[in-house]
Amino acid sequence: MAAETDASNSAVQLEMQEALDTINKLEKRNISFSIWPPSQHTRDVVRKGLVDTLSTTSILSKRYGIVPTEEAIAVAELIEDEAFVASSTSAEDDGIEVIQAYSKEISKRMLDRMKSRSAPPETASTLEEESCVTTATSANSASSDDESSTVEVAESQTI
Repeated sequence: MAAETDASNSAVQLEMQEALDTINKLEKRNISFSIWPPSQHTRDVVRKGLVDTLSTTSILSKRYGIVPTEEAIAVAELIEDEAFVASSTSAEDDGIEVIQAYSKEISKRMLDRMKSRSAPPETASTLEEESCVTTATSANSASSDDESSTVEVAESQTI
């Protein structure tokens, strides 16, 4: 599955590189064309890449967890649509800058979505450790003559 994600990402990168090469060739010939907005096919390929990244083993899923496929499809559509609109409204021209902004928006929104979905495992374990330290500190500061408060603290640690 990771190979499919890599292949999908490679296909998008290859398409973008081919578009850049074509633009450079045409600019040398004083012929111009617009690369914005992207074709529906390109947008669909971007969405499929997002779904693959979110719903299969990837760098993001290793850190934040795998998103179920149905949810990943809905999230991918939302991310791509929002990035498209944001790039379209901020576009001053129809050049490569807009495509770069579109790409950055997609990456940013995907990462934000994954971060908001769940806390990374390292953060969760760090919070547990801090909680134990706080509880232990509370236990140490409790009066040694009052065993009932020490028992309550010990019981709260096991819960």
